Amino acid sequence: MEKKLQELTEKIYSEGIEKANAEAEVMISGAKKSAQEIIEKAKKEAEKITSEARKKSDEIVRNGQSEMKLAVNQSLSEVKQRITDLITAKVVAATVSPAVTDKDFMKKIIETSIKNFFADPSKGMDIEVSLPAEEKNQLENYLKTNAKSLLNGELKVVFDDNMGGGFKIGPADGGYKLSFTEKDFENFFKKYMRPKTVELLFGGK
Repeated sequence: MEKKLQELTEKIYSEGIEKANAEAEVMISGAKKSAQEIIEKAKKEAEKITSEARKKSDEIVRNGQSEMKLAVNQSLSEVKQRITDLITAKVVAATVSPAVTDKDFMKKIIETSIKNFFADPSKGMDIEVSLPAEEKNQLENYLKTNAKSLLNGELKVVFDDNMGGGFKIGPADGGYKLSFTEKDFENFFKKYMRPKTVELLFGGK
């Protein structure tokens, strides 16, 4: 009787162990499977993050290169413009300044302006010519003597302390004025010289 009880106990114990081992294997297998799934998921997530980071990095690099290229082009364009302006200004100033201080040249310009714009015998018009104050002794008597003969009206000569060179001319009633100051001549020549200067310096615009 005792022997049977012993056998029964061992059998129950053995079956319990086997069952526990089986359940343990199932649990371990499930844990391994879950762990593998977690690892795979983590790998995919890591790959996704890495891919997105790489794309973002590439985009930043492209944008940076684009911005750098734009900045370089703008800087180069600005440098070219400054060089062109400096050379143009120097050439124009060296040419215009002596011209507007040449008394004979200015006399011809003023007379030509009167002939072309105001010398209409059918219209009596009083004209006012504005000159730099420093030209008073040089041009006032000449204009009143010579230029007045071109007009069918009075010629008034005024002097401006703020005018650096050249002259302004128009009706004495102040309706409008044609300006031929040194600054006007400089701007005029700069406008037409600049494209040629750019072409000579840089081979085009």
